[in-house]
Amino acid sequence: MNTELHGTTILGILRDGHVALGGDGQVTFGQTILKPNAIKLRRLFDGEVLAGFAGATADAFTLFEKFEGRLKEYKGNLRRAAVELAKDWRSDKVLRRLEAMIVAADYSTLLIITGNGDVVEPCDGIAAIGSGASYALAAARALDAATDLAPGDIVRRSLDIAADICIYTNHVITLEEL
Repeated sequence: MNTELHGTTILGILRDGHVALGGDGQVTFGQTILKPNAIKLRRLFDGEVLAGFAGATADAFTLFEKFEGRLKEYKGNLRRAAVELAKDWRSDKVLRRLEAMIVAADYSTLLIITGNGDVVEPCDGIAAIGSGASYALAAARALDAATDLAPGDIVRRSLDIAADICIYTNHVITLEEL
């Protein structure tokens, strides 16, 4: 029996000072859907930063707490806080065992943060993590290039497309915008 916890696709788009972050709600254990409506998005730093996670929930909550502390320490400087979180995550004996990924955004920056020490700013303003990331990313890039849809509409439609393809992604979508 597969005992891996799967589920959740997080997609973020940053365009012209507007950011939308969305995630589906599926949590899957093996071949069973444990929960269809999990919310894996958070507003941090007094609502000025959006963050979403894919991976182990308790691990992500620990990382969000650390990330919030770094955001406060660096007065909301998202890049600096992300780099410091990634350094802590990679070097701390306890944190380095945490299994999650984060997409974080403010009005000017969109980042993917990993436990490998990676802080990646996508060149096209579109980032995706999680089980259906490649499907959502492809759909978002196509919609962004071929339509005049707002970032929030692109995120929602792209996650719906991913949910039609990925068995670990569903249509229960949470959307946050700045």
